[in-house]
Amino acid sequence: MDSNGDDIVDRTSPVYVAGHRGLVGSAIVRHLEAEGFTNILTATRHEVDLRSQSAVNEWFEAHRPRYVFLVAGTVGGIVANSTRPAEFIYDNMMIHGTVVHSAYETGVEKLLYLGSSCIYPRDAHQPITEEELLTGPLESTNEWYAIAKIAGIKLCQAYRRQYGCNFISAMPTNLYGPGDNFDLTSSHVIPALIRKFHDSRSTASGEVEVWGTGSAMREFLHVDDLAKACLYLLEHYSGDSHINVGTGVDLSIRELAETIRSIVNPDAVINWDASKPDGTPRKLLDISRLRSLGWEPSISLEDGLRSTYDWFINSSADGNELRGIGS
Repeated sequence: MDSNGDDIVDRTSPVYVAGHRGLVGSAIVRHLEAEGFTNILTATRHEVDLRSQSAVNEWFEAHRPRYVFLVAGTVGGIVANSTRPAEFIYDNMMIHGTVVHSAYETGVEKLLYLGSSCIYPRDAHQPITEEELLTGPLESTNEWYAIAKIAGIKLCQAYRRQYGCNFISAMPTNLYGPGDNFDLTSSHVIPALIRKFHDSRSTASGEVEVWGTGSAMREFLHVDDLAKACLYLLEHYSGDSHINVGTGVDLSIRELAETIRSIVNPDAVINWDASKPDGTPRKLLDISRLRSLGWEPSISLEDGLRSTYDWFINSSADGNELRGIGS
């Protein structure tokens, strides 16, 4: 720790990114490489099943990471959450439990656990401060995932209080960027809209169906900004409370859809299916605590959407695999 109370992170020490093939994990690996980390540890789900405590124990004993980014998990949008609730709660709770416990057992110096802004109540005060956690009912369309993420926060706090572990938690807002999942049955709103507008270019009608009324308000953070924030927190934050990571700016789903249409297929016609759920009416994070540490996002939404669409076009990714578990 330096004279300012910040942690001195050794870029030659082993750092484990749990979930390195996912949207967030791949961005963290890219950022660590760019920042000169020379000993980045990863493991595919075939090498270690993060739901198995014995397998995770064995891996940690063999590799002894000094730092851990816990960003692995089963993720998806409203459809995936509503049709696979058992997977979402079981997989995520097991992954959090095994990795945190093995990190404690092997003396990991610092662990950052990444949650989700869906941990907050459906009707939380806006913008949402960290203190809103557990003050009201969750949004029903993703409560299974949210409960698992809340358990992850409390898990890190419990290991801090009982064992003195320097385990911290960060809660990002809605994410997007290169490496996202573009499968329409399991993707989040931005990759789903990009995929729909892209596919509409080859249809005669050029119509795109979008769920809900378009009135819901959402905040979006580029995954490369999140990766930078994660490393920043590893170096500058050691508090007990989880900390929000976002932009502090939101827009309606209607505005989002129109922006993506202008980038991907300006001639497309949007049909709103109001029989489908909007989800939480508004979800905007208060990021004043993170700003007070000296961090700000740097990628604008339009620039981020354009670069994400360029990545989608130039890659072979079609989102057929739900990314996350142990990869």
